[in-house]
Amino acid sequence: MPTTTRPGVSGVLLVTLALLSAAAPFATDIYLPAFTDLADDLGTGAASVQLTLTTFLVGLAVGQLFIGPLSDRYGRRKPLVLATAVTVVVTVACALAPNIWLLIAMRFVQGLSAASGLVIGRAVGADRTEGAATAKLFTLFSAIGGIAPVIAPLIGGALVSFGWRAEFWALSVIFALMFLGALLVVPESLPPQSRQTAGFGATLRTIGRLTADRGYLGYIFTFAFGFGALMSYISASPFVVENVLGMSNRAYTLIFAINAAGMVAVGTVSSRLIGRLGPEPILRTGQVVTLVGGLVLLALLAAGAPAAAVLPVLFLTVISAPMVMGTASALAIGRARHAAGSASALMGALQFGLGALVSPIVGLAGPGTGVPMAVCIVVAVVLGMLARLVARTAGPVPEPERHLVRA
Repeated sequence: MPTTTRPGVSGVLLVTLALLSAAAPFATDIYLPAFTDLADDLGTGAASVQLTLTTFLVGLAVGQLFIGPLSDRYGRRKPLVLATAVTVVVTVACALAPNIWLLIAMRFVQGLSAASGLVIGRAVGADRTEGAATAKLFTLFSAIGGIAPVIAPLIGGALVSFGWRAEFWALSVIFALMFLGALLVVPESLPPQSRQTAGFGATLRTIGRLTADRGYLGYIFTFAFGFGALMSYISASPFVVENVLGMSNRAYTLIFAINAAGMVAVGTVSSRLIGRLGPEPILRTGQVVTLVGGLVLLALLAAGAPAAAVLPVLFLTVISAPMVMGTASALAIGRARHAAGSASALMGALQFGLGALVSPIVGLAGPGTGVPMAVCIVVAVVLGMLARLVARTAGPVPEPERHLVRA
């Protein structure tokens, strides 16, 4: 097997790419504590405020479908720097929005431009690594990304007394840091000779070839269903912890932080084991842990078990997310290095499209039960397991990524 000539990812670049990939949780979670204040200040209802969240997620999904192919054609750095600069400007416009409709429109544009960090960050990682190193990197992405959903609500909670606009000013500072990281740290990782030079028709043909690859398709669905399981927890856990288990908001914040720290720890350990075991065993183990945890969690919540029984199982269920998402995303991109931007875009669009579907589903039964959360976790992980089995029936991937799929 030939040795790699890819330059790898330094610690500073890793942190920068992880920050860029955390655009979504920062933009969605930081202003949640200010929803009521936002509605009162702009004289609107809860449904319109909720629309500011939905339009951002739609923009995020759509943006990846455009930015990914653009980065395959024009390189990674220019689209990333331009898009992150637009994100800063649009976020300032959100902070200054005089009415809800302008805020909704700006949130859609914010999602479009913020998508660059997610899709190009993964593409840069794929450009600069290969084989098990890619899986290790993407697992670290998932682990570090678990910190953002903890930090964002804490920032939002600290600023809520200053009004909803303060939340967006803080978000504009975070996006400004992302822009500086893109400008000063992220190198151009796609040389001109490796770029897609044909037009839009060729881009569509590239996407068609990607979706025709059973291995790539299976792994992106494995990744997306892994995210679906995690999103079930993120969306429903406030109601489960506070309404079902009867704990305080402050206790929920602490529990959420502990679970996120567990994700970081598991992701870090998994990234070290990938070099020895390979991604597939890590992925398989993560799915089994999530499934067993989800089934036990379902039984406990259905039986009305106390917090002392539910919380440890919830912890064990969610901390395996980096094992699933990091390895599945690396295995998917490993089959499509010739079009890593487009491959990352399709994966990201599927991820957030599914996430947008899961969020309302877990709340259908109302805030007084945690059963829908556990059901969604179990269903998502079972579908992810089926998707992984489909991916395993695909033919071999081109060298040098073939060792990524060893049993």
